[in-house]
This record gives sequence, C-alpha cells and structure tokens, in this order.
Amino acid sequence: MISPPPPRRIPTRALKLSRNVGHQNALLAGLDFVAQQCDCAISIDADLQDDIEVFDAFVAAFKQGKEVVYGVRKRRDTDTAFKRKSAQGFYDLMAFLGVKIIYNHADYRLLSSRAITALREFKEVNLFLRGIVPLLGFSSGVVEYDRLSRYAGESKYPLRKMLSFAWNGITSFSIVPLRLVSVIGFVFFLLSIGLGGYVLFVRFFTDWAVYGWASTMIPLSFFSGVQLLSLGVIGEYVGKIYQESKARPRYFIDEIR
Repeated sequence: MISPPPPRRIPTRALKLSRNVGHQNALLAGLDFVAQQCDCAISIDADLQDDIEVFDAFVAAFKQGKEVVYGVRKRRDTDTAFKRKSAQGFYDLMAFLGVKIIYNHADYRLLSSRAITALREFKEVNLFLRGIVPLLGFSSGVVEYDRLSRYAGESKYPLRKMLSFAWNGITSFSIVPLRLVSVIGFVFFLLSIGLGGYVLFVRFFTDWAVYGWASTMIPLSFFSGVQLLSLGVIGEYVGKIYQESKARPRYFIDEIR
C-alpha cells in the first residue's frame, strides 16, 4: 500500500509504521489517524476475505444511530476444517472464562468518531480489540456477511501466531486462569493431606511394606509439574503488568502518503 502508491481512484492515505508492531497496534494507528477526520470509520483486513459489498449496510446501521457495527461471518466455508473447529473452541473458551466478545467477529467493524475517541482512552500495550470494543458500551448492531476466498497470497497468521493471539486475549481479559491455579492448588493440598494420612496409617497400623522409589518419585514429579505450570500462568500475568508499567509508545509513524 505504500510502495508504489495506490491508484488514486478515490482519495486515499496510507500509513507506514517504523516497524512491525502487530496487526492490533497497526489497526489502532489507523483509527488514531482518522479519529478527528471522520464521522465513522470501517476497519477491514487487507486479505480481501471480508466482503466489501456490505459497506452500505454498515453505513445504514450507523445512520440509524449505531455507534459500533460488528461484521459477523455467517459461514466460514473458505476456512479449513481445523481453523473452523479451533475458532469455535476459542469462542467457547472465551465465553467460559467470562470474556464478552462477538461470536464469529474479527476486526471487520464500523466505529463512530465518538467510539474511536473512547477506544483511544484504553492505554494498554497488550491490545485485544475484539475484547476492548464491546467494553465501550455504545449502541451497537451486527451486519452478517459471507467470508470470501483469499484473493492472493498466503495467510500471515500461522498456528503459532493464532495461539499467541488467543492466549493474549485470554490473559488480557480474564483472571479465571489465576483462580483455576488457586483451585488446583487447594485440591492437591487436600490430596496431599489424604496421601500423608494414608502413608502414616500404613506405617503404624499395618504390615504392608512400601518399597521402591516409584511411590515417591511419581507423586513428586506430578506435583512439581503442577507447581511449574502454576508459576508459568502467574508469570504470564506478572509479565503483562511489567509491560504495561513501562507505558512505552505502541507505534511510531514513519511515513504518510
């Protein structure tokens, strides 16, 4: 979009960021840029899989008083079976964790200038716009569309990035994983008390012989794994606090055309 400049069929402006800061920050950069120049703005991915024919429906909903209009996919026939199933699992998991997001909605949406201004008040570095936008609370609507086949090129979102994006969304909007760690810790604390009681019973009230390292190493390894997993989850949240506390700029614009 930057080099060469796009054909001037309609007035266009293009932003080139100083480096790759991720698609969520790049999307926010565009919204920041147009915030004071528009009545509303529509965000759309560049892969042309979101149907531009529903632009009029977005604008019609805006004229009816909707400040936020979500583009929702009616079908995902162009996606692989794995991607459809994994997306379904992601939405189900987010609902279970208490995170309010719009089902089958990505980043195809219309925001009024007032909604954009409100969105800019969110200062977190770890952006997950699918979770932040519903928090704005303005009047909203939905426009359904059929997801199209990719026009050209290949997806820049492999499985690793999708999993990272999903995990960022979970840890940015839900403390349920931390609570699960507490529950798991409490459950295993009770189990350890029961196991200790059993060992003492065997030692003092029976003639059963308990030999071998397996009976020691198996529980030890298991509980050590649970502890490391718990520390990993807690560390993820501590890491986010560290990133947010530095309050670094989310992007720099290198060039505007």
